[in-house]
Formats: sequence, C-alpha cells, structure tokens
Amino acid sequence: MQAIVKTDFHFPKQKSLYVGKVRDVYNIDDIYMAMVVSDRISAFDVVLPKGIPYKGQVLNQIAAKFLDATADIVPNWKIATPDPMVTVGLKCEGFRVEMIVRGYLAGSAWREYKAGARTLCGVVLPDGMVENQKFPTPIVTPTTKADEGHDENISKEEIIRTGLVSKEDYEQLEKYALALFQRGTEIAASKGLILVDAKYEFGKRDGKIYLIDEIHTPDSSRYFYADGYEERLAKGEHQRQLSKEFVREWLMSNGFQGKEGQQIPEMTSEIVDSITARYIELYEHIIGEPFQKAEDCTDVASRIEHNVSQFLNTL
Repeated sequence: MQAIVKTDFHFPKQKSLYVGKVRDVYNIDDIYMAMVVSDRISAFDVVLPKGIPYKGQVLNQIAAKFLDATADIVPNWKIATPDPMVTVGLKCEGFRVEMIVRGYLAGSAWREYKAGARTLCGVVLPDGMVENQKFPTPIVTPTTKADEGHDENISKEEIIRTGLVSKEDYEQLEKYALALFQRGTEIAASKGLILVDAKYEFGKRDGKIYLIDEIHTPDSSRYFYADGYEERLAKGEHQRQLSKEFVREWLMSNGFQGKEGQQIPEMTSEIVDSITARYIELYEHIIGEPFQKAEDCTDVASRIEHNVSQFLNTL
C-alpha cells in the first residue's frame, strides 16, 4: 500500500487547511472539521522522511473506538468516520495546553528524573524511584501546545497565572483527563496491557468543553504488556511496550534526538515494515480484534476524497 504523506483535497464547503505533524485538518464551513490522519510519523517533534503504510488507519480507528467508549465521561468532537483514515467532527477552539496523565515514571519523565529533576510541571516526585515504576496515583503534567517545534512543560499554577486557561476550565480539564485515563487503564487491563501515560487535548464550542483530536493511540499514549511487568521492573530490564517509544529508541541508538546538526538515520524498507507491524500489533491488542486493512489501496487519495465528500454532502 502507498503511504499517504501529503494531502490536497477539495471538499464541499471547505474553507481552509491546517497541516500538523501527522494530521491534515480541513475546515468545513467553520462548523465541521475533516481530520485526515496521514501516514506521516514524527519523533522528537520532527517529521521523519518516510511514511508508514496503514499507520493513519490504525490511529484513526483506535481513536474513534476510544472516543465512543468515553463519550459518557466528556462530550467529544467526533460525528463519523466516513473513511478508515478520516474522522469528521465539530470544529472547536482548542485550548493552548495538552493534558498529559502519567501513571508510571517512563519516557521523557524518566529521562528528566534520571538527570536529577524531582519536580515535573510543578508536581513533586519522590526520591528513589526507578524507571517504569508506578506512581502512587496518576499525575497530570501539562505542556504548552506549540504550532511548530517543541511543546514545553508547564505547571498548573503557571497556566492559570498567565491566563493560558482559566482556573475553572483548567480544573475541569484535569478532572476529565484523570477520568479518561482511569477508563483507558481499565480497558487496557482487560486486554492484558498497562496504560502508562496518555495525552489529551480539549477544545471549546459554544461555551462547552469537548474532547478533541485522538486518544489512547500509540502516538498519544504508551502501553506496557502486563505479563512480566513486575519481573522486568525488579531486574531493571526494559519493559515490553506498545507505543511510539520504540521509534524514539531506534533513532537514539542511531545518534538522533532531534537536536541541531543531527542526521535522521536511513529508514530502510525493513525499518518501515517493522514500524507498520508494531502499529498493527497495538491495534489488535488494545482493540481485541484483527486489524482489517482498508480495501482499495491502489489510489488511497481518491478513495478518501470520494468517501468524505459523499458524507459531507449529507450534513
């Protein structure tokens, strides 16, 4: 299958296009959004040079299922998924922060802790923790939402003090994020997985808060296999995980962390195929059913334009 790394659609009543690191978001009449989840892949806030076939479909379908499974907790933007790679939903004004909930000391949090940090986004961390250890209770570590470049860690106090988000809204975002993480944790546990951390984005429409974008996908969350977790933790071994961290680890082992002057290592067809396989593996584990590759993969762009245009004409 061809990887979709660039789109240039012309949908009914389309007003503008926003191109993110992975998603291309089409503004439909300032009322709806058609979010095309491309096959681009980013790490360390850098878009890598090759796309990953089926990655967009995996992300879009996982997110759609989790949006449906959490709609009782918080309203969300999704209306329909007219194509395997596209979600159409309500256009919301996004908050300028991302809510990251961490249940375990892993990833960038561990890298900072290992370097000596004992405060993360205003949250005090206990001494003596080891990599991938569970926190007593999940913590919220927000970041700013950058249009370009790196998102930056920020504390709750600073968000409220600077007026980035009002106190009332921020406290509601925290409650929603923790409740979503709890639901995600329960669903993951039922599939033999541990939800390690997750990123949530929210927006507002007509004064009401909505969950937007994606949730509990391998791009926005990290999962460990529950089986063997305790033994690996005790031995100080790497956890078996299903997340994008394996891409970061591959890049780091080849001398790339997104820093100036560093070269992205060559993405061979073997590397690309292995990344596709890992994304499909996560889908099948977290959803609990076989991944069905989308039909009509010879001209994916035409398929998307046809399916989405047909749906938008019904709105």
